[in-house]
Amino acid sequence: MLIPLLALIGIVASAFGFTAWKAKAIEAEFPNTGELIDVGGFRMNSLHVPRPPSADLPAVVFIHGASGNLRDQEIAFGKALEGRAEMLFVDRPGHGYSERGGSENDFPDGQADAIARLMEKRGIQSAIIAGHSFGGAIAASFALFHPEKTAGLLLLAPATHPWPGSIDWYYKLTARPVLGRLFSHLLALPAGLALMETATRSVFYPNPRPETYLDDGAPALVLRPRNFRSNAIDVANLNAYVTRISQRYGEIVAPTVIITGDTDAIVAEEIHSRGLARDIKGSELVWIRHLGHKPDYVATDVALAAIEKLAGFPRDLQAAAHLAEARIAPQVQEAPLEMDLSIEKT
Repeated sequence: MLIPLLALIGIVASAFGFTAWKAKAIEAEFPNTGELIDVGGFRMNSLHVPRPPSADLPAVVFIHGASGNLRDQEIAFGKALEGRAEMLFVDRPGHGYSERGGSENDFPDGQADAIARLMEKRGIQSAIIAGHSFGGAIAASFALFHPEKTAGLLLLAPATHPWPGSIDWYYKLTARPVLGRLFSHLLALPAGLALMETATRSVFYPNPRPETYLDDGAPALVLRPRNFRSNAIDVANLNAYVTRISQRYGEIVAPTVIITGDTDAIVAEEIHSRGLARDIKGSELVWIRHLGHKPDYVATDVALAAIEKLAGFPRDLQAAAHLAEARIAPQVQEAPLEMDLSIEKT
């Protein structure tokens, strides 16, 4: 019995050691590009682009989705809006280089409150709030609880409404107090590294993933144990949260644009995006054929037109969507989805 026990101890120690070493290596490869600021008991990380002299748009705050970090949205929009707006790209609590904070940050409203405090620290009185995927739930909660800070609301492939079924097994496991910590320190990182190429291509499906996305977007940061567990807790709590809060979306008064694709393999656009268009009075739904879960990258031009419209410029978003469809269609992948990453499991 002693030899198998020693072997097991050796395997566990090796796994812990590899994870600790590789997490440090990931941080060295993708160092922090933002600034940590105390927002009341914990520090949030963000990249702030001050308002340029040539700005013709209000400030824009970008909220990334699950498994992401501020680089994901900064790569998509930073250059496109350069010289036109003050921008704030945030690492959500427990993601990227932000600290997690208290248990209130296990839910979208707590994270929205933290972002509101961060805006105050950065001197931003109000802004267009842009949320992608899971960030859409936070953006909607932000508009609901901080209307005075919400100049407009842009929701990109959002996850905002209750869905039938559950979530993937590894979210449930990682969210558990003891087993979750063990899993995130032993298996999550090596398994995630092995699957990263396929997983990121599946997030963009059926659209091609940018060749430099693994370097530019730094998705490997989520594989670090604390990030991985924070992400799992977020997802594990989402359905119950939106079941409760979506009943109040009718109270949102900010001008709102929802951009979604008809081929989203991550969230059910017919539940979330159509639900928002139904619930938020005066909102505009922009439905783009051949588009998957990443309108921020694949239909950036439509998102920019939406920001302009929220800022008061006359923009025909439906016409912009048709132009995007014609551009996207020739690049659609006909091969089947490589990996099912949908958060909505039956």
